Amino acid sequence: MGKGLWGVALAGVWWFGHTGALAQGVEPPLIKGQWERIFTEEFDQPRLDRSKWTRCYWWDKDGCTNLANKELQWYMPDNVSVADGVLRLTARPETVTGHEGRTFDYTSGMVTTGRDYLERAKPDRFATKYGYFEIRAKIPKGKGLWPAIWLLPSTQEPRPEIDILEVLGHAPDTYEMHLHYLDKKKDWKSEGKNAKTVDLSADWHAYGLEWSKDAVVWYLDGKEMWRYTKPAGISQEPMYLLINLAVGGNWPGSPDAKTKFPADFLIDYVRVWRRSGP
Repeated sequence: MGKGLWGVALAGVWWFGHTGALAQGVEPPLIKGQWERIFTEEFDQPRLDRSKWTRCYWWDKDGCTNLANKELQWYMPDNVSVADGVLRLTARPETVTGHEGRTFDYTSGMVTTGRDYLERAKPDRFATKYGYFEIRAKIPKGKGLWPAIWLLPSTQEPRPEIDILEVLGHAPDTYEMHLHYLDKKKDWKSEGKNAKTVDLSADWHAYGLEWSKDAVVWYLDGKEMWRYTKPAGISQEPMYLLINLAVGGNWPGSPDAKTKFPADFLIDYVRVWRRSGP
């Protein structure tokens, strides 16, 4: 899988060099301080671990979608698979009937560490307040494809939101980083940054996010890409993780004749740490 890493210990401190991502079992992440691992998913089982993952938003009704974005896909369990140590979220041109009898022209896959409507009295499968997240992934490219890795609050409210990764399929060399929140007047606010990179669809990359009381910091293959420090926009409540491959919508637009299907968003691992010391 190419989870390569070299490291040397100097005076009890580990220094790490990347060949793409952190090796399994190596602690801590590439940020100063003391850390403990609180969530690990290597996708090394023959099927998705349902104790860790749901396959839809919390409003799951034999599938789901995000109507607010006018997305074109209906998320279905069959579009989520695990094999050879990789989670695969697959988008296909496929006509299905979804929300209130509406016809969707595409199906796709998503996973979350949250809970669905019938489980609303239970806690999320995994949620945390603050931490360092690292997800090694390979995105698809093509107009109308919209892979994302993000965080939402355990209250099942739509805000605050932290987007660890968003990429528009027609611009795979642009790393999109955003967060969304409610201001003191309860108005929705959004802030973000995009960074030009290599074609992210051409290879695997490690997407990292450090979330603390005072800052949210994005990393690409261990390199800091953006640091956000405005107090109003930093979530101070537990959040769970979502990974999805949307098709179409207000932002990416619809697929065109050049968009190749089936399209796969591949996830090698998901690892989360929290600080255990300075």
